[in-house]
Amino acid sequence: MQMNFLEVVGNELAVVWGDGHESYYPLEALRRSCPCAACAGEPDLFGNVSRGPSPQYDARSFEVRGLDRIGNYGLQVRWADGHGFGIWTLSDLRRQCGCPACASE
Repeated sequence: MQMNFLEVVGNELAVVWGDGHESYYPLEALRRSCPCAACAGEPDLFGNVSRGPSPQYDARSFEVRGLDRIGNYGLQVRWADGHGFGIWTLSDLRRQCGCPACASE
């Protein structure tokens, strides 16, 4: 999975993938689906998921301060409220594309 272009446009993250497909992710939905252990929980050896307190969001929670590519496999978003722990794998991010072409697959 390759990501050729990445930019925040308004309240969405725009991604152009290596195959030319374009995906647009609403920032609020992206933040609410943060995969870090604090937000999504962390499974133990038995599959039980431990979660901390529910995240408390404010307007800054959905503003991007930075985008960091992690190797050839991931993307880390730095949010204006200081959160920046989640790493979306590129394959997981692509699976979250909500465009009609991807939704029908």
